[in-house]
Amino acid sequence: MVSKRSLRVPITSIPPEGLEVAVDLGENYFSRWREEDPELEFSTAAINGSVRLEKHGRDILVRGELKGHLQLACGRCLENFAQPVDVNFDLLLVPGPGPGGGEEEELSAPDLDLDYYTGETLDLEAIIREQIILMMPLKPLCTEDCKGICPHCGAVLNLEACTCK
Repeated sequence: MVSKRSLRVPITSIPPEGLEVAVDLGENYFSRWREEDPELEFSTAAINGSVRLEKHGRDILVRGELKGHLQLACGRCLENFAQPVDVNFDLLLVPGPGPGGGEEEELSAPDLDLDYYTGETLDLEAIIREQIILMMPLKPLCTEDCKGICPHCGAVLNLEACTCK
């Protein structure tokens, strides 16, 4: 396994037998991601894993495994909690600009595992960011039975009883 500080991989560096890239994403990645996109809903994170790149003609198969945690705010009680990350993904990259024109297009199931690349360098960070965002829950919950916050007095019902009638 080759450890890369940069997650940009020149396509010409992928040997015929494939290339393993170690992934170690710490706070510096996620703070930059939050600066670029303030809508991201996690405060901190630590994710490790690996990505395997295999060339098949001009197409590139990307297989990844990511593990770690994201620090999220609960959608009911607003308390921070650690959301485990355990993602395995396969993505086929094909050369070209991809579908465009700004028109809405319905994707079939095979299209969801297909993406496009241009140039001579793959940006694994962008692929990994997309996979992490895709695995994030729409409404994060600290526990399935989280009681939330009282809309009248603001008490966190997991920690204290509400004094409202």
